[in-house]
Formats: sequence, C-alpha cells, structure tokens
Amino acid sequence: MDTNRNMDQMLFTNLVIMFQTAAMQHMGKLKNPLTDKIERDLDQAKISIDILEMLERKTEGKRDEYENKLMKSVLQELRLNYVYERDRKNEDQTGKTTEEKTGDTDETSDATTEKKEE
Repeated sequence: MDTNRNMDQMLFTNLVIMFQTAAMQHMGKLKNPLTDKIERDLDQAKISIDILEMLERKTEGKRDEYENKLMKSVLQELRLNYVYERDRKNEDQTGKTTEEKTGDTDETSDATTEKKEE
C-alpha cells in the first residue's frame, strides 16, 4: 500500500511540474524545447495556471503535507510571474510604465511633499 502512495505522490508531483513548466514556457521564462526559442503566449500560460488551480481545489483535503507545499509554492510563483509578465506586456503596448500611467513618479511625490511643507 505504501508503494502506491509513493507512486501517487511521484505522479502528482510530475503533473504539477508539467503544468508549471508549460506556464513558464508560455510566459517566456523558459525556451520551448521543440523550437529552442523563447515564445510568449500569456493566454496559454493562464490556462496552465487555471488547470493547477482547479487541481488544487479538486484535491483539497486529499493531499499530504509535501503535496500541499508543492501546490502552494508552484501556484504562488506562477501567479507572481504571470502578473509581472502581464504588466510588462501592457507597458510594452502603451510605451509607459505603471508609475507614468498613475502619475505616481518620484517627481510627483516630491512636488506633493513640497506643497505640504509650505
């Protein structure tokens, strides 16, 4: 019985890593091994993340401590990288940084501080 549990844990880990790798490739963080090129497709990256989130929900209460930590860390890493890449894509399209869009630059902050001090 312990052998089945070890096999299940190994297969679960491989499944999670498979979707993690796919998401990282689609975010342009890893080369596509078939083309040996960096390719970005954030919609596909989001699908891989969504699949892992669904797997997390469906296996809730059935994972051991190792599997819980694996899911938590992989999803945290993917979400952070996805948001970074999505924001970077938006900046590339608009030609402005997030700070420039919101007007929250150092110059603005300095000017506001000077007005308050007067």
